[in-house]
Amino acid sequence: MKLRFKLTYIGVALLTLSSLSSCNHDDWFDRDSKSLITDAQLWNDPKLLTSLVANYYDRMPTLHGVFNTGGMTELDDAMWSGHRDQNWRNDYQFGDDYGRYWDYGLIRDLNLSLENIDQFSTQLSDAQRKQYKAEIRFIRAFVYFELVKRMGGVPIVTTQLIYDFSGDPTPLQVARAKEYEVYDFIYKELEEIKEDLTVYNASKTRANKYTALALESRAMLYAASIAKYNNLMASPITTAGGEVGIPANMATGYYTKSLAASKEIMNGPYALYNENADKGANFYDMLNKKTGAEVIFAKDFVTSLKVHRFAYDNIVRSLTEDNESSSTISPSLSLVESFDYLDGSKGTLHDKNGAGNYVAYQNINDIFANKDARLFGTVIYPGTSFRGRAVSIQAGVATWGTNGAYQFTAAPQLGQNYASGGLWTGFDGPLYDAQDVSNTGFYIRKFVSDAPAASTRGTSAANWWPWFRLGEIYLNASEAAFELGQTVDARTYVNKLRERAGFPANSVSNLTMDIIRNERRVELAFEDHRYYDLKRWRIAHLVWDGSENDPNAVVYGLYAYRVVRPGHADDGKYIYERVRPARFRKARFFRMANYYASISQDVINKNPKIVRNPFH
Repeated sequence: MKLRFKLTYIGVALLTLSSLSSCNHDDWFDRDSKSLITDAQLWNDPKLLTSLVANYYDRMPTLHGVFNTGGMTELDDAMWSGHRDQNWRNDYQFGDDYGRYWDYGLIRDLNLSLENIDQFSTQLSDAQRKQYKAEIRFIRAFVYFELVKRMGGVPIVTTQLIYDFSGDPTPLQVARAKEYEVYDFIYKELEEIKEDLTVYNASKTRANKYTALALESRAMLYAASIAKYNNLMASPITTAGGEVGIPANMATGYYTKSLAASKEIMNGPYALYNENADKGANFYDMLNKKTGAEVIFAKDFVTSLKVHRFAYDNIVRSLTEDNESSSTISPSLSLVESFDYLDGSKGTLHDKNGAGNYVAYQNINDIFANKDARLFGTVIYPGTSFRGRAVSIQAGVATWGTNGAYQFTAAPQLGQNYASGGLWTGFDGPLYDAQDVSNTGFYIRKFVSDAPAASTRGTSAANWWPWFRLGEIYLNASEAAFELGQTVDARTYVNKLRERAGFPANSVSNLTMDIIRNERRVELAFEDHRYYDLKRWRIAHLVWDGSENDPNAVVYGLYAYRVVRPGHADDGKYIYERVRPARFRKARFFRMANYYASISQDVINKNPKIVRNPFH
């Protein structure tokens, strides 16, 4: 653990130093510094304190979130199709340190700020002190949640650890808490501060009461899941001291706390975004337009210094506004097929009939007809449009061979026409073994800004990243209610989300845990939930099993071909071929060791009280 000294850098451009004095009383040395900020100045200036807190917000951690293009391709929802120097993402197998997080430097800075506000903020009002302290404690609780969901129980440090130069470092060596003790600490912190977070009730970017409740809703659901599902494993993952593993009898209490927080939010000032009659466009707009009341808390990008390049990295190939922008995320067929049909049937696409023959469609997008509208809001597929322009997604043509089967061919160049007329391969591919173009037949739409020049390096994008939104809260409530046996309420919450996606009212009559899990996948795709969801349900090793024949462990694509068969009824129609893209190298493989990331040897060397995680 790092040592704590009295002088510290805080923020990006803010340095707190004690004021200087001199024993010889020379007037020169008695002058106020024009370059140094005293403790009294910093901790009593709302503008400086706001800058400091903004820095802490900016340091809030994620794994695959905040527009982490590469991270989004390391699971089963997508593959990497960008520059070849990162093609290792397509043979990515989770290492012992995957997801490792141990940022006690940030914990130290947060603790220092809390103590300094108590000591120096004498000129602030009580309301101001409460607000700043509550925001800092919220961020600290968020950091501890990121620690515990990746590492298990961690040392709970709430004060500065200052070395006394005695030669004995043991007072600085704090042992790991039990896993459930960290979750209990998070809950206690949030309960204590939520009523103090009242100044920015309407803010989407600063914590308020409902932001604290949203973290309660999520964190308590995670704790409950681990208490239940870890103990249902043939060999539960535990340590002797409880640093890993939560007793099964604690599950009900955590589910109850999660549900209570979710209900309070659902009865609050938020509403599911439902402002566009086009259900698919509505789902896309929900996170892209910065309007409506769905988003509870977000990381915003509003200045030229804080824009992001997610659109630059992932714009559809033919719509690029920059010569070097690329299409680096190719969504998987597995994700596309997780979106059910509106009649309630499973989302498996009908590329072949029961006899194994290709099904020919009049229009290239007919195979996706009557799908959950969230598919359109999440993925760009053949026959759709973006920024008001039709995409050009077609892999090639299918001709009838002398062997009595279709022969599939792709054009030498994107956008090229076939000899007998008509498009051969689209400007947007897909291409089987290509860079900066879809390899699966799909592009990501979610989070890709459609604002003018958003995919250029000079302008970039300013749409926000959602830390918490009401859609997740409904799913948290449904899962917690279901686990508590409150099935009627659990169905109501799920059906409300499905109705927004175009399903008829009460479309789910027999709710199961599998339905809840699939709803989380389609509603929250690419929002930094799936990795942790599969971990807390203890099924990650079953989904990403390393099997080269598993449609979740391996990313597959679906290629559309125009039939060139003169005189046949299918001539000019479209058929579809399932493919395993050549750039996808190796099946995703999640091991038991990945349920808790390994702790760095450097951390253990500094603190011998730290217990290693299982399998490491």
